[in-house]
Amino acid sequence: MAKRDYYEILGVDRNASIEEIKSQYRKLAMQYHPDRNPGNKEAEEKFKEATEAYGVLIDENKRRQYDRYGHDGLRNAGYSPDFTNIDDIFSTFSDIFGGSIFDDFFGTSRRTTNRRTYVERGSDIKIRLKLSLEEIATGTEKTIKLNRYVKCNTCNGTGAKSGTGYTTCYSCHGTGEIRQVTRSIFGQMVNISTCPTCNGTGQIIKEKCPACNGEGRVQIEDTVKVTIPAGVEQGNYLPIQGKGNTGRRGGTTGDLIVIIEEKEHELFSRRGNDIIYHHLISFPTAALGGTIEVPTLYGPHKITIEPGTQPGTTISIKEHGLPNLNTYHKGDQFVIINIYVPQKLDPKEKSMLKDLENSPNICPRKKDSSKSKDWLGKIKDLFM
Repeated sequence: MAKRDYYEILGVDRNASIEEIKSQYRKLAMQYHPDRNPGNKEAEEKFKEATEAYGVLIDENKRRQYDRYGHDGLRNAGYSPDFTNIDDIFSTFSDIFGGSIFDDFFGTSRRTTNRRTYVERGSDIKIRLKLSLEEIATGTEKTIKLNRYVKCNTCNGTGAKSGTGYTTCYSCHGTGEIRQVTRSIFGQMVNISTCPTCNGTGQIIKEKCPACNGEGRVQIEDTVKVTIPAGVEQGNYLPIQGKGNTGRRGGTTGDLIVIIEEKEHELFSRRGNDIIYHHLISFPTAALGGTIEVPTLYGPHKITIEPGTQPGTTISIKEHGLPNLNTYHKGDQFVIINIYVPQKLDPKEKSMLKDLENSPNICPRKKDSSKSKDWLGKIKDLFM
């Protein structure tokens, strides 16, 4: 059976804000929550349906994919939330929303996570890396220095002094949660929050490790080698797994996020995967034609100037642009031709140019008297 439209399920407009989506989901979830509708299969299905819609529309990337391609676009992107039971919803959305959504909305008692196995994930580290167009064209490897937290070797990440250990938290009695029960017009509500004494672990250290002061991690200066593929562009980012900060007391390690920036080039500018280059030639070369050498990202390259080349003429050099990050097909380099006009001339050069000015091939006034005045002005501007 075809799935219903997510916006229709939540009863919101396609341009609805995040706050509007949250508010509408809260109403539906409270209405159809299984704890308030025991044994009601229809309510359970509506709860699953609303939660699935919320999970897509609250996520910017998934929502964009859904708006453009519908349910098929989400499946092609690898997102297929086919929940078979309510526990699937709680486990899935605990990962996505940090476990807070059901606490905030319902204070539900369905969260049965053993807080004594709680593991804190370390934070990601973001750095900006500036690259030249030459480095982007060929790809490169960079060595980055950074300060980050790693596991304390003295206590092996436990945070406890050698020979000591943990004791059960006196505030939450090992659950890692503080529960408050209140009554409202909707019935009994249970508000659950992380225990501030043990930070949700359910345990407290008896005696702190002197090397890390109970953190289970220490800060070091580290070097990380990063391989940059050819064809990246401004704003791209590369995640390096496991090179961020380590979480406290045996926590997992976050990632290093390398954000790409482009250095301004003295010769070239970028347009997508194409390279733009402006080149000056002399008037004789433009008039007579010839072969010239121009720079590219891959070294000098010879191009042909046709006789009578006009200012602004564009010559393309195939496959001399930047590679596409996904296909590695290269763009082109476009050479825009401009005529060099000298600012200083000696008497002999001035005399030669004045002689040329009388030539019908240089100044076509003898062929078309109506245009002679304009053409003469152009020639004078060009050479004098």
